[in-house]
Amino acid sequence: MWATQACSSTIRLLRYRLPFLSPLAGASPSSPFFTHFFMDPLKTPHSSSSSSSSSSSSSSSSSFTTFCHSSGSGGRGRGLDTKDNTNRERHRGRDGDGGAGKDKIDALGRLLSRILRHMASELNLNMRNDGFVKVKDLLKLNLKTFASVSLRSHTVDDVREAVRRDNKQRFSLREEDGELWIRANQGHTITTVETESLLKPILSADEVPVCVHGTYKRNLESILGQGLKRMKRLHVHFSCGLPTDGEVISGMRRDVNILIFLDVRKALAEGMKVYISDNKVILTEGFEGVVPVKYFQKIESWPDRKAISF
Repeated sequence: MWATQACSSTIRLLRYRLPFLSPLAGASPSSPFFTHFFMDPLKTPHSSSSSSSSSSSSSSSSSFTTFCHSSGSGGRGRGLDTKDNTNRERHRGRDGDGGAGKDKIDALGRLLSRILRHMASELNLNMRNDGFVKVKDLLKLNLKTFASVSLRSHTVDDVREAVRRDNKQRFSLREEDGELWIRANQGHTITTVETESLLKPILSADEVPVCVHGTYKRNLESILGQGLKRMKRLHVHFSCGLPTDGEVISGMRRDVNILIFLDVRKALAEGMKVYISDNKVILTEGFEGVVPVKYFQKIESWPDRKAISF
């Protein structure tokens, strides 16, 4: 009842999601578990992990309201338009095999992304400091995917397929002593993960000729006033390429309209630690969680690439 009252405009979206809520029955919408699961940190203003959210969002908003306005994309970069997201769900995975099998695997991948980036601690998963957990432990969890499929009914082969199909290569698999392990390559909010164990340090600006953060015009004023913030994530995210039409770029959403280029040489020279993930996302903690404006090399609009003064 409270769901309908709180967010009647997204009732169709909720009907799609409700089967997934069964493991959380009785949970308060303000509980830490509920908040971490439904609040996509990608939806927070002016951070690498959150550039797509409206700057009108505030800390006083309830976690459930945030859920109602989120895309539920499992940490994957999406906008907030409900109609677009509904269409995206309707057509997801239908590019060659009728859709049903791919929808199941896609939903598994999105849940794995949520768990490995944000939920492992609250689910009491044994996560190493490099972000790896045992696949068999994941498949014991009493959760359902967005396709209303029990995680326990999935197989190791399903996990392998979800990793293989992920077009942004968000996951890594590793086999050690006959045991299969999996991790998210970046995007964590879980403090168990240690940066030095998860990522490779960038020692020279020559290693990353392009280092760009994608965001939106509505966030630019705040960014120029406060710098790029990591928000709830461990790092600010940058891409090593531009969102060219038809090409998937890890670390950036395709619908951005502002590009902020990092002066990597200056940042490294002044002590900022910069890293790169296995799927080629460039990450930094900045200084105390912020990349100051003085390290911006240039700002351009996208896709017309007009210079923006700052």
